[in-house]
Amino acid sequence: MATRKPGATAGPASGGAKSRDKGTRGGRPEASATTTGPRPGNRPGGGRAGNGRPAPARTAAPVKAAAVVEAQPAAPPLWFQLTTWILSLGGLGASIYLTIAHYNTAVTLACPATSTINCEKVTTSPESIVFGIPVAVLGLAFYVFLAVVNSPWAWRITWPPLRWARVGAMVAGILFVLYLIYAELFSIGAICLWCTSVHVITFALFVLIMFGAAAGYGAARSPTRP
Repeated sequence: MATRKPGATAGPASGGAKSRDKGTRGGRPEASATTTGPRPGNRPGGGRAGNGRPAPARTAAPVKAAAVVEAQPAAPPLWFQLTTWILSLGGLGASIYLTIAHYNTAVTLACPATSTINCEKVTTSPESIVFGIPVAVLGLAFYVFLAVVNSPWAWRITWPPLRWARVGAMVAGILFVLYLIYAELFSIGAICLWCTSVHVITFALFVLIMFGAAAGYGAARSPTRP
């Protein structure tokens, strides 16, 4: 039976030492060729692409905002607000003057008296009173309302009844103006310059208000998504 010499190491032990020495160089571990798993270059999201170049940084896909944008009032431009308000104030001033002249005989309308133009003949004719109310008073009430609803502050209000009241008032006003023009030309046979100024202002306001209604001025915009 063979005896083992003192100091000799067993084969497997010496082989293990050799493998450990083979796997280290200068005290640093060497990557084993049999290591399994993806390399850093091929690892998803790794620092380098497979060709050795740095992999482009991945950015998160943009997420669409699902929040709904709140409705904003469709206020008309400033020029539109001021124009309608100034015209309304002009019609109000002419209506006040005609109302004073109707009830105060001492006030004489500044208007020439000819065969065609005669303000006094028009304002004192039977057609100057409708349903027992003087036309001048009706015009005064009409323009008091317009001076309020056509002010810049009222244009910023999106209350639907106010918007439709403005439109309805202008439709009624232009129809009444057409009646008064017909009465002056065919019934009275004379034209009142002050009344004509009110008619022109009413027509201009009618065009502007209808344009504003078609453009959606004074109405709230429907909610939209960004």
